[in-house]
Amino acid sequence: MRLVFAGTPEVALPALDALIASDRHEVVAVVTRPDAPAGRGRRLVASPVAQRAEEAGIEVLKPARPRDEDFQARLREIAPDCCPVVAYGALLPKSALEIPAHGWVNLHFSLLPAWRGAAPVQHAVLAGDEVTGASTFRIEEGLDSGPVYGVLTEEVRATDTSGDLLTRLAFAGAGLLAATMDGIEDGTLQAVPQPAEGITLAPKIEVEDAKIDWSAPALRVDRVVRGCAPAPGAWTLFRGERLKVMSVALVPDRTDLELAPGEIAATKKAVFVGTGSHPVQLQWVQPQGKKPMAAADWARGVRIEAGERLDG
Repeated sequence: MRLVFAGTPEVALPALDALIASDRHEVVAVVTRPDAPAGRGRRLVASPVAQRAEEAGIEVLKPARPRDEDFQARLREIAPDCCPVVAYGALLPKSALEIPAHGWVNLHFSLLPAWRGAAPVQHAVLAGDEVTGASTFRIEEGLDSGPVYGVLTEEVRATDTSGDLLTRLAFAGAGLLAATMDGIEDGTLQAVPQPAEGITLAPKIEVEDAKIDWSAPALRVDRVVRGCAPAPGAWTLFRGERLKVMSVALVPDRTDLELAPGEIAATKKAVFVGTGSHPVQLQWVQPQGKKPMAAADWARGVRIEAGERLDG
């Protein structure tokens, strides 16, 4: 098939690479978000997908909005058979969805209908899911509600951050998306409507959502830290300034530590913080305006006083 690939961030690259390497299909163009400011100089930088396509000599389309008439006219000229999508980042209007004969097929990082929305991997970690996965489905006007072509499953490991899990799903999902294109092309794959039960939503995680509630159980604190890593990053307040908490360890065996929620206890080699259940051990933190550092080094530098608290 003639394919127009739609995607923007780095997580879309494994799927794009798999389709470029396919001997059954041709990626004739990519659609990606417009160049965006990046770095200290805030100069405009092309998306990772745009850069990879340019390296491969593939036409790049960067519409401000997918409903733009010029973009849709060019898409009709290209006449793709199908448009595979991975993390494109913009809503597609019906007029664009109708252009390719086999529609737009999205690789979504959840087992639909669970975790429809922008942040399925983060919500899977936050919810403590033991198994998640990826799905390919035909995009319709509803939110991630279209019929499903294929799925794969992936274990959520006890120490997984959202970044860890998303990386594994991106590479496994690349194979699923390529296989879905094969099945659509040879007619062996039919999309199946999603069940009406089991729908959960995964809206974007905002910075305020990533603030740690130290009165919550230790398990919840751990999930928030892992679920919000690497972005937007879990955080708390210390002496009135924001402190990013990059990783913690569960230490249920430390029954000798009786700490109130948020209360800090620092030794020469370790830093513990009270929660609504048992304490957690801070491993890596990032003070405001500074680089990430081991929690023990941070504690020595700020000279923790007895009874001090995070978010206190």
